[in-house]
Amino acid sequence: MAADQRGKAATLALRRRLLSNSCRLFFPEDPIKIVRGQGQYMYDEQGAEYIDCINNVAHVGHCHPLVVQAAHEQNQVLNTNSRYLHDNIVDYAQRLSETLPEKLCVFYFLNSGSEANDLALRLARQYTGHWDVVVLDHAYHGHLSSLIDISPYKFRDLDGQKEWVHVAPLPDTYRGPYREDHPNPAVAYASEVKRVVSSAQEKGRKIAAFFAESLPSVGGQIIPPAGYFPEVAGHIRRAGGVFVADEIQVGFGRVGKHFWAFQLQGEDFVPDIVTMGKSIGNGHPVACVATTQAVARAFEATGVEYFNTFGGSPVSCAVGLAVLDVLEKEQLQAHAACVGSFLMELLGQQKAKHPILGDIRGVGLFIGVDLIKDEATRMPATEEADYVVSSPCLLSAEAHPPACPPVLAGSLRTQELRMISGKEGASSSAKPDCLHLATTPLCTTPPAPCSFFS
Repeated sequence: MAADQRGKAATLALRRRLLSNSCRLFFPEDPIKIVRGQGQYMYDEQGAEYIDCINNVAHVGHCHPLVVQAAHEQNQVLNTNSRYLHDNIVDYAQRLSETLPEKLCVFYFLNSGSEANDLALRLARQYTGHWDVVVLDHAYHGHLSSLIDISPYKFRDLDGQKEWVHVAPLPDTYRGPYREDHPNPAVAYASEVKRVVSSAQEKGRKIAAFFAESLPSVGGQIIPPAGYFPEVAGHIRRAGGVFVADEIQVGFGRVGKHFWAFQLQGEDFVPDIVTMGKSIGNGHPVACVATTQAVARAFEATGVEYFNTFGGSPVSCAVGLAVLDVLEKEQLQAHAACVGSFLMELLGQQKAKHPILGDIRGVGLFIGVDLIKDEATRMPATEEADYVVSSPCLLSAEAHPPACPPVLAGSLRTQELRMISGKEGASSSAKPDCLHLATTPLCTTPPAPCSFFS
């Protein structure tokens, strides 16, 4: 049977028979079957339109014609492994270098963010001669075994924390120990990293790297206080380690003010290694690691070749170049800043009307909204958060189902609008309560998300 003739139920039955249950779907009780995408929208087999706020790869919009054309044209000419001399890979590296601090001038190309973070870990260990890693609580850095080990979000459900992994608290100024009224939360949270490092050293451990998303997303769209990363980098480098900035979800113009989220911490702050993926290929598997000459030379000194069959292929680099072209021609970084600012203003207005809205934080099109039961205690409204994201049809005009928490009924809904969003968070209840707009395409226009928040 042709795929376009297969009904949703038949597709679901085939999936359940052929794929592992570990490969989960959004909305498992009633999955949506997406068959087409365009710009900020996705469409199911019935033609219903959904605003995409969670897909996290369609950076310049689903099926952007220039990106599709670039892949098609290069596929017609050549696609092979990266051991042959080819212009695309050097052109792409050159274009990326123009977006980064001068110090970050050596590039490795891969296929996924997990591959990129795994390589970053190898680079850090080879350069420092150390093994241990400091990470932030609730972090997630990828699905490879090496990365599950440094992802508290995952390893706490498995074998637990390895002795070479050291966890520092999230720099969360809303629910963490150092909040918005603290005189210097950046230094206070960085001192927690120093404490973790010192504790490890007392046990004879040696720190190879500090790994962090430049804006922790799984922890609940956390915006680290200004100056936090420079302070942390100082503690880590004095311990003989390097600073790895994971930009896989948050980089490439998403924050609006800057091309890279780590640049929010100041012009003088430069990580030792930067990883990127997801958005840089707009859905095509492309990833990259950028680092310094010193780190790269230490890796080269092993005499072991780094080879990635499809990483940096002509097609992958053609796609990457096209994404950069679209970002520039359509001024999507500036667009993200403009739309994000508008949404933050709108959310601020809604907060005054709805006590359930707690902290509203964001920069560009990286926005999180904490739902709370009580302003004084900041008790997470986990039930309400579950309800809001439990169905992609959460904004339909139909009657509220019995499970709808009373506080939400009639307050966060509008007519005939479907929105696919998600929730994250690191509340004390260990249940996500933060709604996020962290991964909407940068081409998103105000009317769509504004309808949700009004």
